[in-house]
Amino acid sequence: MRAEDGELTSKHQPLLVLSKIREILDAFSLTRPSMTLGELHQATGLPTSTVQRLVSNLVAQEFLDRTGDQIRIGVKMAFWAATATKGLDVLAVVTPVLKEIRDATGETASFFRVEQGYRVCVAIAETEHALRRNMYVGKIVPLPAGSAGRVLLAWNPDLTEQVLAGPIEPMTEGTVTDTAVLRELIHQAKADGYAITAGEREDSASGLAAPVFDSSADVIGALAISGPTLRMPLEQCEKWVDLLVGSAEQVTRTLGGRYPS
Repeated sequence: MRAEDGELTSKHQPLLVLSKIREILDAFSLTRPSMTLGELHQATGLPTSTVQRLVSNLVAQEFLDRTGDQIRIGVKMAFWAATATKGLDVLAVVTPVLKEIRDATGETASFFRVEQGYRVCVAIAETEHALRRNMYVGKIVPLPAGSAGRVLLAWNPDLTEQVLAGPIEPMTEGTVTDTAVLRELIHQAKADGYAITAGEREDSASGLAAPVFDSSADVIGALAISGPTLRMPLEQCEKWVDLLVGSAEQVTRTLGGRYPS
């Protein structure tokens, strides 16, 4: 073995350990925040002895916390993460994720926030298809119509009551104007963790959306995929749910956010 080969091997050796540590940390999610050693072994595929050894060291160094047989990400990690997320620009995090969604689906991906009782598009990655929905940064849309509005209302009960208290103006024949029906649809979106709509804001157009949360577990925006129903029938929207929800979870975690308990 040449000297430089030996040097290269010694330099890369610690990375093997780091990759295993990352596998353990990545096994946790907002929907599965705690696990046993056995569950970690199943989730990572690492040998049981390796999981036991690494978990013991990670607990000792406060990367993980352990209560009984339950292991979770250490509270100290939140302190370390605070320095990474402090001053983090939401749009700087969201924009590359929107491009990934657009490239994976071929359809327009957008990010909406609530502003003065409306939802506003604040970031977008446009489809390359000639046939597309009319969407752009700064576009203002009433909250009751469409998947993004439904998601933004689902985790904001005060705003929901404000919207349901007044008359709902139809944007298309498919706009839900019955407040009792809309209330049920909002509750369903919260139960599902996403919303799919068709023809509510524009005729022959579909959308699906998922929420993004901050560190206080408050909804701060909605990731959405939108396009013509011709290319986005219900079956196709359902196929993209995991992609969209996973992307929203990625943005939430990057921003140091957490899901409501």
